[in-house]
Amino acid sequence: MTQLRPLGGSGLSTPPLILGGNVFGWRIDTDQSCAVLDAFVAAGGTMIDTADYYTAYIPGNVGGESERAIGEWLSRSGRRKDVLISTKVGMWEGVGGKGLKASRIKAAVDESLQRLRTDVIDLYFSHCDDPDTPMEETLEAFDSLIKAGKVRAIGASNFTAERLAEALRVSDANGWARYTVLQPLYNLVDRDVFEGPLQDLCVAENIGVIPFYGIAAGYLTGKYRTEADLGKSPRGSRAEHYMQRTGPAVLAAMDKVAAETGASLGSIALAWLAAQPGIVAPITSATSVEQLAELLPSMTLQLTPDQLARLSEAGAPAMA
Repeated sequence: MTQLRPLGGSGLSTPPLILGGNVFGWRIDTDQSCAVLDAFVAAGGTMIDTADYYTAYIPGNVGGESERAIGEWLSRSGRRKDVLISTKVGMWEGVGGKGLKASRIKAAVDESLQRLRTDVIDLYFSHCDDPDTPMEETLEAFDSLIKAGKVRAIGASNFTAERLAEALRVSDANGWARYTVLQPLYNLVDRDVFEGPLQDLCVAENIGVIPFYGIAAGYLTGKYRTEADLGKSPRGSRAEHYMQRTGPAVLAAMDKVAAETGASLGSIALAWLAAQPGIVAPITSATSVEQLAELLPSMTLQLTPDQLARLSEAGAPAMA
């Protein structure tokens, strides 16, 4: 059985892989989304991450597509007690406006609960920082949701070290719930954002870290090795800048580790993340059961210290 890891001071725990729902109701329909969710839970996965904003940014969508797909799966499967659901507020313009004003948070949580067909959100994130709203207003609103039983714990996404530290001080000074989980951009080829002060703060404050873009929009699966590969999917354009940075060196190092372990490149990328200080579990999405199957072994893949060091060296920011 896959070992559970505590999500910082939230009181929650998860295996070392989280399923991202950003493709649900967009790149795959509800039935396909349910199949991926079934496969994830059957393999021992327990945490599903989404956001109210997924996928309002796609022409023709209205927002909340991912939450609706997950809610349908929860209804069909009856597995609500077997999983943790995390979702986010702050990026989507909805009732009460965009951002982290108290009015938006209180309206958004009820909208998300309805779409997810559940009575509680296990982990509720600020999707991004909102410097235009007093932090006291935001954190008091989140605290009220926990006291009302609508949310079990709160987290922050896309925060700087300075703003996260300020949020922790505000919560502690007022006796409010604090952010106990962080969701940053972090992977073998995107390391500047998290490594350094933000990582140090999370380790010192027992903030559980669940990074997104764990396989760098597919680049770390080895799918995009040349410019000719960029047209393989709509996400190919995102991979181009990795080719100009540490990407080729990282893929070369990953190829060697793959030869040594027999693991897929995607699993290696996720296992490297799970081994870094402060990291609880990376988030990854999949558009099919077959694609998910290539990534699931990361939950039990243990890379050696030498393998981890070689991968870290290949993707070191100083080499960019």
